[in-house]
Amino acid sequence: MCGIFGYINYLVERDRQFIIDTLLNGLSRLEYRGYDSAGMAVDGDKKNEVQAFKEVGKVAKLRELIAESKPDMTKSFESHAGISHTRWATHGTPTRQNCHPHRSDATWEFAVVHNGIITNYKELKALLESKGFRFETETDTECIAKLAKYLYDQHPDIEFTVLAKAVIKELEGAFGLLLKLSLPARVPPLVIGVRTSKKMKVDFVDVEFSEEGALPAEQASQNAAIKKSSASLLAPPDKSLLHRSQSRAFLSDDGIPQPAEFFLSSDPSAIVEHTKKVLYLEDDDIAHIHEGQLNIHRLTKNDGTSNVRTIQTIELELQEIMKGKFDHFMQKEIFEQPESIVNTMRGRLDTVNKKVTLGGLRQYISTIRRCRRLIFIACGTSYHSCMAVRGVFEELTEIPIAVELASDFLDRQAPVFRDDTCVFVSQSGETADSLMALRYCLERGALTVGVVNVVGSSISLLTHCGVHINAGPEIGVASTKAYTSQFVAMVMFALSLSEDRASKHQRREEIMEGLGKISEQFREILKLNDSIKDMCAKFFKDQKSLLLLGRGAQFPTALEGALKIKEISYLHCEAVMSGELKHGVLALVDENLPIIMILTRDNLFTKSLNAYQQVIARGGRPIVICNPDDPEFSAAQTEKIAVPKTVDCLQGLLNVIPLQLVSYWLAVGEGLNVDFPRNLAKSVTVE
Repeated sequence: MCGIFGYINYLVERDRQFIIDTLLNGLSRLEYRGYDSAGMAVDGDKKNEVQAFKEVGKVAKLRELIAESKPDMTKSFESHAGISHTRWATHGTPTRQNCHPHRSDATWEFAVVHNGIITNYKELKALLESKGFRFETETDTECIAKLAKYLYDQHPDIEFTVLAKAVIKELEGAFGLLLKLSLPARVPPLVIGVRTSKKMKVDFVDVEFSEEGALPAEQASQNAAIKKSSASLLAPPDKSLLHRSQSRAFLSDDGIPQPAEFFLSSDPSAIVEHTKKVLYLEDDDIAHIHEGQLNIHRLTKNDGTSNVRTIQTIELELQEIMKGKFDHFMQKEIFEQPESIVNTMRGRLDTVNKKVTLGGLRQYISTIRRCRRLIFIACGTSYHSCMAVRGVFEELTEIPIAVELASDFLDRQAPVFRDDTCVFVSQSGETADSLMALRYCLERGALTVGVVNVVGSSISLLTHCGVHINAGPEIGVASTKAYTSQFVAMVMFALSLSEDRASKHQRREEIMEGLGKISEQFREILKLNDSIKDMCAKFFKDQKSLLLLGRGAQFPTALEGALKIKEISYLHCEAVMSGELKHGVLALVDENLPIIMILTRDNLFTKSLNAYQQVIARGGRPIVICNPDDPEFSAAQTEKIAVPKTVDCLQGLLNVIPLQLVSYWLAVGEGLNVDFPRNLAKSVTVE
């Protein structure tokens, strides 16, 4: 896996030979991690110049390339920063072009080496290309250097540390990086943060200029007023001296100033906790904040000075680009799943050699294998993903498995022991109930594992080890791609735990082959989007209730589908285990009750079919999620959603996609706010 090594000398004179040897030796120490190419960036012979060396193959080949290039090894540097990298290809094939370091532009103003995956690199790339940047490689890493350049060009006086924070703030995924700047950063200017309760009418503030030379009548009268007011310091101030024009950004539609807050600082890092809308003042700017409005004045207009100061926020631009051709973030995130699950498996699942490598668990995997039991603790969608993988964990590891709702686990004060392993699953990593359960387990000495999507979140920091699911940013409140990525990440967890079990060898290979095909099967299912939209309009319009039936591994799929439908369409939907149908729920069934039944082929198919026949016998007209061309459902009157067949323990991954689409089109059909349903929040940080 990728390795990073950097060397900095400050007021310690070193020649280039020493610097390059130090970097090469550092890379040699990282060769055990596995890699396919290597590279480095060091200072050149001229001021602000960078020399980069990149080569496919081993570090020894990079050493040969440097020797052939014949740089001046005798040149000395009193202060110098060098970065180097060994790369294991993820985005883009192993080539010199794709090898690290990557650059911001032809001058190498910024150079970067990076481990991990930037899951939102496509959105960043789209933004930067719209700003005129041209990309040279197939990698996700290149967007880091170009993002740094873009931000630096917008704010050339920004401190390097502030810039680095701003860059990292925009990156999603699991990563470590070294960023090298070849130009000196300067002292930051005054920055003004703006927070308003409503959207601003425009994203800029006009600059008011006073021209040099002959003064217009208005300016002359103002100067006279200034002289007059100076005669008496106690005289009431003349507000017209600075406040001459309306600040359009802060006015409502009726021309009245709207509520606003302003934060002024010499360092943006002091403002970022309050707002991400900021305005940078230029030299000689005078800012006047008066009755909820911000005005900017200059004594003179210099060449190159703009007539406006832009109120900037990169995240707003990113979100608009991120939505792309889709109407809602939830829709986009459903359609991203063929890629998001690949990102979850990227660099971890080797389908050729049938190996799974989860670096975040490596140190603890043998301890987990010896644990007395595995307790999965989660809430909502994450709880359903734990339920969905319980069977494969029991089968592959033969360790007793418990799946707990975090709130109920705490309410019961369930017993936890030192030889238990507690796995905490959360998209945000900040879920309050799960966090409290985590602290409860830590106090009792249990080993804790985090499975989260947000790097640096509380659960990822507090657990002993873990897996980042790398699904990318999920903005819609109703979780979709995080569910499937959690599912895949935990299946890989089970595969890692069972690696030492010879009796499970064939089964493990079968599951890994199935994982390798899932992405393409997702794409097949997403082609059903239009037919599912029509089905929702035909069968579910104006309905008040909906029943979802599943058995075995498909019951968690039904639970997740029902939750999605409730979350965003506000339609009452109940998930029922098919085996429990006759124990009361069958009384609800008639020709009017909408029912969806999950009936894909597995070892419980015959039992699930019994429930289907019971529903038909009572006049029910269920919609069936089944495998293509299943003879049991060939009758013309049976409404079907056909999904590809895969390994039984992975079938729930495919079956949940149509239910996500059903929930989406039900909500759209009702004209509801799909991304932000009422009463709900993306990250539940209260009990």
